[in-house]
Amino acid sequence: MTTLISLITHAGYTDRILNDRQLARIIGGSDDRRYGQVKRALKSGDLIRIKRGHYVLAESCRTNPVHPFALAQTLVVGSYVSMETALAFHGWIPEAVFTTVSVTPGRKSKNVHHETFGQFEFRPLALHTSGFLSGVERHVLSLQPSLVASPLRALMDIVAYRKQDWAGISWIESGLRIERSSLLQLCRRDFEALVDVYKHKAASNFLNGLEAAVFDRQSSARRER
Repeated sequence: MTTLISLITHAGYTDRILNDRQLARIIGGSDDRRYGQVKRALKSGDLIRIKRGHYVLAESCRTNPVHPFALAQTLVVGSYVSMETALAFHGWIPEAVFTTVSVTPGRKSKNVHHETFGQFEFRPLALHTSGFLSGVERHVLSLQPSLVASPLRALMDIVAYRKQDWAGISWIESGLRIERSSLLQLCRRDFEALVDVYKHKAASNFLNGLEAAVFDRQSSARRER
C-alpha cells in the first residue's frame, strides 16, 4: 500500500470518489509532492483515475465496491441514472443491463468506456429545465449517493428518447417486457410529478394515455374483487 492510500484511509475517504482539491488537502505540501504521490499510486494500481482530476481507491483498498451509478454522476456532473438501467434497478425489467445509461443535462450524447468500470452512456432529452429532476430519487448505494429515476420517470425517458407515440399498454408489456402488475402499482402522484417535464407533445400524450390505461385497469381490478 502506498503512502497516499494510507493517508486517504486515515482521513476517512476510503470509499469516496476523490478530486484533486481533496487530495491536496489530505496530502498537504506542494503540488509537486501531490503529483508525485498520485503518480506512484496510479502506477501501483492502488489508485484508479475516473477522469481527469477524479480518482477512487482500488477494490482491494476499499471497504465497499465502487458503484457505477456514483461513477456516472462523476463522469457527467448533473446527470441521473435512468431508462433501462433504472428500470432494471427497480426490478421492472427482467434483463440484466451492462451499460449504465443516464440522462445528461447537456445537449450532446456521450459514451464512455472505462477499462476498469465498463460502459457508460449519457443521453440528452428535450426537457423543461424546471422539471429536470422531477421523479428522480436519491439513493445511497454501497455508502455512495446516486440520483436514480423512479420507474415511471425511467419509462417516460425511454419514450421521450425514442419519440414513441402512445400505442396502448401492450407496447410497454411486449416491447419493454414490463409486467402489468408493476404498472398497476403506480399512483396519481407518480403521474402528476411528470406533467411539466417533457417538451414534446408526443411524450405528454403518452403519459396521459398511460395514466388513463393504468387507472382504468385499477378500477376494473377493484370491481372484480
